[in-house]
Amino acid sequence: MYDIGQLKRLRWVVRLVLALGVAASVAANILHANPNPISQTISAWPPLALLLTIELVSRIPVNRWYMATIRIAATVAIAGIAGWVSYWHMVAVAARYGEVGNSAYLLPITVDGLIVVASVSLVELAGRIRIIEAPAVAPAVAPVVAVRETVELLGGPVSVPVAEVVAPVVDLPVTERRVKGGPRGGRSGPQDSGPSLAGLNGKALMADTPKV
Repeated sequence: MYDIGQLKRLRWVVRLVLALGVAASVAANILHANPNPISQTISAWPPLALLLTIELVSRIPVNRWYMATIRIAATVAIAGIAGWVSYWHMVAVAARYGEVGNSAYLLPITVDGLIVVASVSLVELAGRIRIIEAPAVAPAVAPVVAVRETVELLGGPVSVPVAEVVAPVVDLPVTERRVKGGPRGGRSGPQDSGPSLAGLNGKALMADTPKV
């Protein structure tokens, strides 16, 4: 697993490799052109356009998917045009300077292939570096909601805490349950409705009972 420093150093190595491939393509295009500055500039432009396009794609992130699709399509179109023009220019130059047979047609593929591999590697490295450098989003802390029992005993209702639970990150009301108690001084009769009081602590219940 590479750290951020290793990825950045590797990105510079890939850039040097890409620049080497583009330089070889530019040299072949210039050698193929007529010996005047205008013809040489026109012939050298397609590889340089591809190099600039790859740098823009690798350095500028895109958040909208349709913008990324347009950019990728434009990059593929520029790469196809530059590869087609440079390939035939290099074939002509290789044949002029002594390459015969299939060698004149195979040598340009090594240059174009190097440019393609370096371009894809540069875009991939730029994406990984952006992911590592992106700030981490802290997770939201779920609030703790107190669940209480409201019991009617001697002298009035008494609110007794039962438990604390972790609730989702939403506004939740405090849960209350109401239990009917028995008559003063006697045993508690059957409950009308609601849960049992078996879960309540007797000592806590008596401690919170108001004096009469």
